[in-house]
Amino acid sequence: MPGSDTALLSSIVSQIEDLTRRVTGLAETYGSTPDSAIASEMFAAERSLITARRALERASRSMET
Repeated sequence: MPGSDTALLSSIVSQIEDLTRRVTGLAETYGSTPDSAIASEMFAAERSLITARRALERASRSMET
């Protein structure tokens, strides 16, 4: 695979990490409010983002071999 694909995946992973931090921060602000159901949904989104990041990291490692 071209190095540009690896670089692109790396950039996407970085963006997902940033989104994960932002979603987590927002979820934490709702965690101690009556809107905890919102926090629950945001934490579910956080888990999905983490799963996506891990899948992309595995793909990137596979590209390097």
